Amino acid sequence: MIYVLRETHETPADVARELFLAGGCNRFGEANYRAVWGWSRLDWIGGKWEDRDAGGKLLREVIEVRLEPKYVPHNRWHIERWLPPENYGSPDQWHAETIEIENGRSIPALGPYPSRGEYEHCFTLEGPRGEFVQLTPAVARYIARGDRSKPHAASREAKRSARRTLAARGTGV
Repeated sequence: MIYVLRETHETPADVARELFLAGGCNRFGEANYRAVWGWSRLDWIGGKWEDRDAGGKLLREVIEVRLEPKYVPHNRWHIERWLPPENYGSPDQWHAETIEIENGRSIPALGPYPSRGEYEHCFTLEGPRGEFVQLTPAVARYIARGDRSKPHAASREAKRSARRTLAARGTGV
């Protein structure tokens, strides 16, 4: 039997540090920006699934919530930006808007309510023809500083908070 393993990578520490400094931190002291490898980033997806054997023959159909890769291409670095839970509405709104009915059964299509916020896609790192591009601290800094989707004053305060957090951790700035 052949087993296919997902290729996973941890974000290099120097890249994570640059994203933290460039983008600041959220209310939980975590970076507003982070880099994730496509195969490493999983997210909840609920619905009707068809499990097939290696030859494509249907083995079973099941209704459930699964952790599945969130981004394609899988073999690329993706930059994510943290969004607060209020961006997703209230838990009741989330439930009402994301529940699907499959064979008379309620299934949370997008998983549980993101009570601590959620990281959302901001940028896929690849060349102009879709080729692989290595993630470096300079590239990470450029992307985080170039994202203008949040107010400038909030961005400045998040960056100050990130510097204070790093100083408190003893990692320096």
